[in-house]
Amino acid sequence: MKEVVAAGAGVSPCAACKLLRRRCSPGCVFAPYFPSGEPHRFASVHKVFGASNISKLLQEIPAEHRGDAVSSLVYEANARVRDPIYGCVGAITSLQRQVESLQTQLALAQAEIVRLRMANAYGAAHHNGGGSTASGSPSSMSSPTKTADHHDMAVDQSGVMELELECSRFWAY
Repeated sequence: MKEVVAAGAGVSPCAACKLLRRRCSPGCVFAPYFPSGEPHRFASVHKVFGASNISKLLQEIPAEHRGDAVSSLVYEANARVRDPIYGCVGAITSLQRQVESLQTQLALAQAEIVRLRMANAYGAAHHNGGGSTASGSPSSMSSPTKTADHHDMAVDQSGVMELELECSRFWAY
């Protein structure tokens, strides 16, 4: 709920003025960004940056960018309260490590999928072509009079080539 701040109207002051124990003027730079219902936001920002520095910063920033600046200040202040040494850099580093770990897990899973597909294609190729023809020679397998089983084997072989290409792309990365 947004509150309109008016001098002497009996409306509660913004969170900044309430914490600083001062009268909230109609032109208070903090009022639009630190409503009285969210005192913890200003408290953490004030603890880390100081009210004077926040006021100066907000006055230097164009009005259309102040909301984003306050959100950034609140995020950084909360991160500094949790981790006084690294702040949000510590959170970013932790997230980067998680991303790297997940990328490694994904790469291993993709490699396992490729391995299983290749093993499946290899098994299917040997099952379909392993002595099912009369002579069993490679020349008889490539003869123009292929049965449906041989056609499926050709599809499996192209699938193997596709998997080999996928695997080479994976390992080249």
